[in-house]
Amino acid sequence: MLAQVKRTTLKVRDLNKSVPFYEDVLGMTKYYDDKITLSGDLLPGGEKGDITRLIIMKGQDPVIGMIGLLQWIDPVPNAPEIDYKFDFGKPVFVAQVADAKHTYEAAKKFGSKMTAPLSESEYPGADGNIVRVRSVGVFDPDGHFFECNQRL
Repeated sequence: MLAQVKRTTLKVRDLNKSVPFYEDVLGMTKYYDDKITLSGDLLPGGEKGDITRLIIMKGQDPVIGMIGLLQWIDPVPNAPEIDYKFDFGKPVFVAQVADAKHTYEAAKKFGSKMTAPLSESEYPGADGNIVRVRSVGVFDPDGHFFECNQRL
């Protein structure tokens, strides 16, 4: 049986900064919002009794591709400096967008760090045909990187 990845959860510093990025730049909507007291068993971080808040953001698909934003409420951890480099353990999220120029403009308005200006490129697809995309690379407020592509 194959696994279907439904959600990725990201640890964030401040939901009040993160949620507007996912809403205004990526166009996602809130699916879930609640406080959770950790059991100390499953999550490889935090301790039993820690209080967190989880907001799950939903994209176009009603089941897959959701992004959870998890903030520690009590205790509040010290957050490391944001490192904007791609390295081991740091994913690249690839998001299909309807209008990459709109995403680029929204990211500029939001003040997102970007890797390069809006660009177009071609690469070989899995079926051997050439894929053309308009892309923008943006970081969320916690340094998670999104390659936002519009197929041309």
